Amino acid sequence: MNRFQTLRIVLLMLLLAAASVAAYLFFRHELYFCLLFSLLIVLGIILYVCQWQQKTTLMVARMIEGIRYSDFSLSFSVRHKSRSEQLLAEEINKVVSEFRTKLSEKEERYQYYETLLDTVDSSLLVADSSGMVHWMNCAAVHDLCGYPIHSLNELSSLNSSFPVIITSLQPGEVKAVRICRGDVMQELAVTVTEYSSQGVDLRLINLKNIHSVLEENEIEAWQKLIRVLTHEIMNSIAPIISLSETLSERAVQNGMNEKDYGIMLQGMQTIYRRSKGLLGFVENYRKLSRLSMPVLAPVRMEELLDDLKKLFPSRDIHYVYRTEDADKILMLDRSQIEQVLINLLKNAGEACIEQEIPEVIIATHYEMEKRIFMLTVTDNGSGILPDVLDKIFVPFFTTKPTGSGIGLSLCKQIMNLHGGSISVSSEIGKGSCFSLKFLCK
Repeated sequence: MNRFQTLRIVLLMLLLAAASVAAYLFFRHELYFCLLFSLLIVLGIILYVCQWQQKTTLMVARMIEGIRYSDFSLSFSVRHKSRSEQLLAEEINKVVSEFRTKLSEKEERYQYYETLLDTVDSSLLVADSSGMVHWMNCAAVHDLCGYPIHSLNELSSLNSSFPVIITSLQPGEVKAVRICRGDVMQELAVTVTEYSSQGVDLRLINLKNIHSVLEENEIEAWQKLIRVLTHEIMNSIAPIISLSETLSERAVQNGMNEKDYGIMLQGMQTIYRRSKGLLGFVENYRKLSRLSMPVLAPVRMEELLDDLKKLFPSRDIHYVYRTEDADKILMLDRSQIEQVLINLLKNAGEACIEQEIPEVIIATHYEMEKRIFMLTVTDNGSGILPDVLDKIFVPFFTTKPTGSGIGLSLCKQIMNLHGGSISVSSEIGKGSCFSLKFLCK
């Protein structure tokens, strides 16, 4: 309260006291008209004080209500008000303006952190002790169920033990969980952090996809092993081949009886033949560690598929093309992707050649929301055994008597270098489906 308001109240109290004393004296001297006039003055002062107090109370009440409901749009006009009311309105407007500024800063900070968390590639969720989900970032929505979940129990559709693992996990522990979304298998590293907000115990759950990291480490380890093996084996094979050739030539030049010459020549030829075969074998595996980085260029998928139709005409095997958005242009290394598709079509043809009506279906589809272009190669062969399905992309693994085991491994490396992925699903007696996914920028 300022000096002007204090002086105003003192004057009103003095005037009220004077009017009351005057009314008493007028009553004693039976001056009733003057008494009535004095009482009216007293009543007017009382009504003025009450009205002034009511206005002040209403203004303060509106300010408190605005603070309570975070409504800082209110403001009080200073026009047509007394000096004291103007000062009070100005002070309240200043308080409301400060609250409005702080709320705006808080909202901006919240939006900043929420945007920042939405750009993180890890899936983040906040849940309470009952399993109710309070918040999740965009990566969690996209990578888990595809929609915002309200309870951790909804994650059981990805893995039946997933909710139990999350609720039982202690801070500082890391748990690997395998989930299945459609035909894609993912490995997630799960960690939790506990904190309290407004008296509620919450858990920040961090789910990081480590499948691609594990694949890259696995490929790198295989490549290092291949480089070491091919170097050592080829260093040993080259002298053997050279020595076998030299011995064969010297035997012819120095002369030898027919029987000994035949035995030695047969041995040398065996050494030479097996060495050449081993040299070709090693050279084939060396391709795994010498795959060059893709040279990206615009490629229209329709043109790429037209070239495949020429390479794989429908004769003994019926090739069916079911293409959607085939006019899509992707940034690819055409020769490498052609190598992937040729390998898949060749494998699909071999898988279904013994069927009564062998058929291979090549299909394309563009998922606009996820910006993913999909290409699938499906055959109606006998399918792949479940215990083999997880190994078909491993280098050197093959189920074919004459296979080298590098074809699908090369396909996987090429897709990884393009920022895409390759996956397989199969059902015994019905066939297999290989899916290629390309990210569109």
